[in-house]
Amino acid sequence: MAGLRLGPLLRYVDWEAGGSATIWVEADRPCTAEVRCADGAQGTSRTFQIAGHHYALVPVTGLTPGTTTAYEVLLDGRKVWPLEGSLFPDSTIRTPDVPSDGVTVSFGSCRWSAAPADGHDPVGPDALDTLAVKLAADPTAVRPDVLLLLGDQVYADETSEETRTWLAARRDLSEPPGAEVADYEEYTRLYDESWSDPEVRWLLSTVPSCMIFDDHDVIDDWNTSASWLAEMRETPWWQERILSGLMSYWVYQHLGNLSPEELESDELYAAVRASPDGTDRLKNFAAEADAHPASVRWSYRRDFGRTRLLMVDTRAARVLEEKNRAMLDADEARWVREQALAGRGTYDHLLIGTSLPWLLPPLIHDAESWNAALCRGERGERWARFGEDLRRRADLEHWAAFPDSFEKLARLIAEAGSGPDAPATVCVLSGDVHHAYIAEPKWPDGAPDARVLQLTCSPVHNSIPRSIRLGFRFGWSRAGRRLGHAFARHGRTGRPPVDWRRTGGPWFGNHLMTLTLRGRMAGLRLDQAQAVAGAAALLVTADDRQLTADRDPSHSGP
Repeated sequence: MAGLRLGPLLRYVDWEAGGSATIWVEADRPCTAEVRCADGAQGTSRTFQIAGHHYALVPVTGLTPGTTTAYEVLLDGRKVWPLEGSLFPDSTIRTPDVPSDGVTVSFGSCRWSAAPADGHDPVGPDALDTLAVKLAADPTAVRPDVLLLLGDQVYADETSEETRTWLAARRDLSEPPGAEVADYEEYTRLYDESWSDPEVRWLLSTVPSCMIFDDHDVIDDWNTSASWLAEMRETPWWQERILSGLMSYWVYQHLGNLSPEELESDELYAAVRASPDGTDRLKNFAAEADAHPASVRWSYRRDFGRTRLLMVDTRAARVLEEKNRAMLDADEARWVREQALAGRGTYDHLLIGTSLPWLLPPLIHDAESWNAALCRGERGERWARFGEDLRRRADLEHWAAFPDSFEKLARLIAEAGSGPDAPATVCVLSGDVHHAYIAEPKWPDGAPDARVLQLTCSPVHNSIPRSIRLGFRFGWSRAGRRLGHAFARHGRTGRPPVDWRRTGGPWFGNHLMTLTLRGRMAGLRLDQAQAVAGAAALLVTADDRQLTADRDPSHSGP
């Protein structure tokens, strides 16, 4: 008798016709997974096998636009979801009105999922947990239309005490990679730990999600530099680690980002499903993706009515050759440009999801561009060696550390946001840096017509040392800017093509940002998870602002 090991996760919901969705599940043995909705919509799929685990991504069709319907999951005809005795409301699929011009998007990154055994959480309450409790307790509460998880969904290099105990029962932790995960089976443990949390499990079953990886999904500072990668490839454990990281990402995160039409044309997905055991086929794909990153595209586009999301891979798509460093390879950069500019006038808001912030505190930006110049050899070989060591120690590998890519993104944003067909907003959504802030750029030759914002929200559940908090605050200060200018002079980097200022934050804690986009109107709210003595944690609004007015109320359709 098949059982439900993990899931269900509601991943894709159709915003074009409103009649389909996909739901991801992991079963404990081969079976047929079925989703039945209260309104009669349904879908079935046979599980596929990877490394002894059994998964299905069930396409649900026949949904009615503009409705909310409860669903249940069956394995080989036996109901396994909702869980027996569950205190949570029914999981539902909510479809938009079609055509729809409004969407509510919540986003964040960096969720360390370790549950403290004694009930005391040293990093504070989990923002996703807290959101789930709020929505489950109040059926009238406004829930996001989609949840964007911008990296570090799991921490392969920072495991919990419970996972370390589990790892120690499998192998000798005195041998590399020690208490970090080593193979695919150990990655499945991380997803079990993260997604079986009851509150988060229910939340992900009823709110659609889009995901992208960041470094900790594989290892801290993944693809920082060519020399870093060369050193990692010399270790005896790296090959299995990177292949397992890419394989598990494809199964647990990437597949659910795709539409049913994209899945239908995906040759790898078809091959894995057609095979009794897709492990070797997927491992070969991961090996090719590792050896030739440009052969694979992890980035993707989603349109939510008149809001366009470009979720951009800023880890695996990098060019690491020192003289030609780029955040995105040429094909990837071309794809991002095409997607941002295609059909302008048919969308009111452009969201660029990138795990790493485009605009950092000015001091940190200048330090990273200075460091990039040193590593290129601008100040000689001795400085280059110093620069590489500093780059790794200080995590200097954001957009600013790839100056050409930073400038190209600035030009693309200005182009996408200018002219009579410009959207109302262009928002860069990011995480990674374990605090939240709002920054707005200014172009010296005139601002785009769209309002452009860097919206950074991190972590969902993690912490940041006090010293680093002080460093980030100083990075925004006048003194910090002056110090940054000194770095720029030493590195002969020149000034960036845009200037920017902080217009919100910094905020520290565990939080989520929510964009409410209706027509050409945009509103932003930041909610922090705060502990309450003797009660469940609460989401407390730390900031709530209007980003734009609806300048043209009639502009609500293509």
